Amino acid sequence: MRLKFITTSLPDIILIEPAVFTDHRGFFMETFHHNKYTEAGIIFNFVQDNRSHSIQGALRGLHYQLKHSQAKLIYVISGEIFDVAVDIRLGSPTFGQWAGAVLSEKNNHQIYIPKGFAHGFCVLSESADIIYKCSELYTPGDEYGILWSDPDINIKWPATDPILSDKDKQNPCLKDVNKEFLPIYTL
Repeated sequence: MRLKFITTSLPDIILIEPAVFTDHRGFFMETFHHNKYTEAGIIFNFVQDNRSHSIQGALRGLHYQLKHSQAKLIYVISGEIFDVAVDIRLGSPTFGQWAGAVLSEKNNHQIYIPKGFAHGFCVLSESADIIYKCSELYTPGDEYGILWSDPDINIKWPATDPILSDKDKQNPCLKDVNKEFLPIYTL
């Protein structure tokens, strides 16, 4: 099996199927290779890695930073999630649209989300551990959110009554966000 980069319903969001080499001992895979990812258009120096552990039904998101916008490379090391990116770039031809994918320890898929997108995920398994690489450092005070259940975006979440943080319950719908707090689309 070779490394595959697959365009999703949003052309800027890339689903990645890493090459996984298995034998009687287990498996080996590269989770990131600068040259191979650069050839596929993922051209960032990742400066921060994060790990998130969440229980079944937890929904985190939809989050973004504005002044220190982050591109992200996300994968699951245990469990299974439904991962979502929403285009929130003013002027983008896909503004307000979303793409989602199931990421799990079994399928080893990754998703690349460029700058200018809000990100969130919902845990499908008993628990899940997620690793994500970021192109910018997390900056307190530069964090924003969009309501996970925004009816205009209409994400088909696999959970009807998710477990949310108090902060995520209070996020506004995209149409209610002051435009100065949204990224601008550039070619």
